Amino acid sequence: MTTTPRDLMITALDMTPGRPTGQGELSLGLAGAELIDLLAAGALTLDGDRIVPAPPGPAPADRLLARAAQELARGTPHEPVADWLWRRGRGLAPAYLAALEEDGQLTREHHRWLPRHDDRPVLTDSPGRRQAQQRREANEPVLTALATAVGLHATDPTAPTPATDDDAVDTVLAAVDDAVTELAAERQRRSIERAAFDNIWRGSETAD
Repeated sequence: MTTTPRDLMITALDMTPGRPTGQGELSLGLAGAELIDLLAAGALTLDGDRIVPAPPGPAPADRLLARAAQELARGTPHEPVADWLWRRGRGLAPAYLAALEEDGQLTREHHRWLPRHDDRPVLTDSPGRRQAQQRREANEPVLTALATAVGLHATDPTAPTPATDDDAVDTVLAAVDDAVTELAAERQRRSIERAAFDNIWRGSETAD
């Protein structure tokens, strides 16, 4: 079973094998990919930027996508896409990494000089990996836009992102883009605050 979030996770592992996979950008992108697949499955619609769940129906075959459908907020007012990205995205990259490992789509590469918990995930030659590669090589709009938003640049980064011709999908993609930008700004703010604190601390030690 292949899905857009799985294809995005595989793309991240394929393109940046040495990069940490639990990063916030990727988790936000995976949450957006889940919404896009649930839109395609008819499990929800969008009213502007708000998620309107459809009446409960058959669960998606993919267990993580099924869990995402179960976690849709069904009360009113309906949840904005941005709020879903932050809520559902928390810890989502490690969850998809574990799912791929459980399904035999990746193994762990252990080096004697690395602690066991630092074993690197290595993709196996699976149908899921081949599909993700085909979508990437075909410059498929949704996967390309998600990969670019989370910093993977699946294609030439100077090339324009292909249009999806779907307003709801474009709304989700724009929300992912905004959330990643917000995350970067928050990290920069914290970095500046830490640097300012360090300067104050060093100044205090010098004065002593």
